[in-house]
Amino acid sequence: MAEVDLQIAGRNYRVACRDGEEDSLRQAAQLVDGKSREALAGLGALSEARQLLFASLLLADQLIEKKDTLPTAEPAAAPAPPPPAPSLDPQVVRRVDALAERLERLAGSLESVAQSA
Repeated sequence: MAEVDLQIAGRNYRVACRDGEEDSLRQAAQLVDGKSREALAGLGALSEARQLLFASLLLADQLIEKKDTLPTAEPAAAPAPPPPAPSLDPQVVRRVDALAERLERLAGSLESVAQSA
């Protein structure tokens, strides 16, 4: 197991990954960092959770756009078997769950503020 120090949106994170996946993780972090900075530039001051939320939404939108522009192939005679499910690093899963909980609490707080305004 390897650990990689990443910087995303001006914050430092230490993330565990399997040996040999360090470069891929760094490249993924660079994409997320770029999108989080894009969100910050477009929307102004954002909390960490909202900055990462908008970065995720921008990346997802980019993936959807690329998927829509890919040429459709003729249907194959038999569908290919699905790829094996990737094994997830438990530490990463815990961190993603913690971020999701923080986002949910933040969304609830924002809804309360919006309703009282």
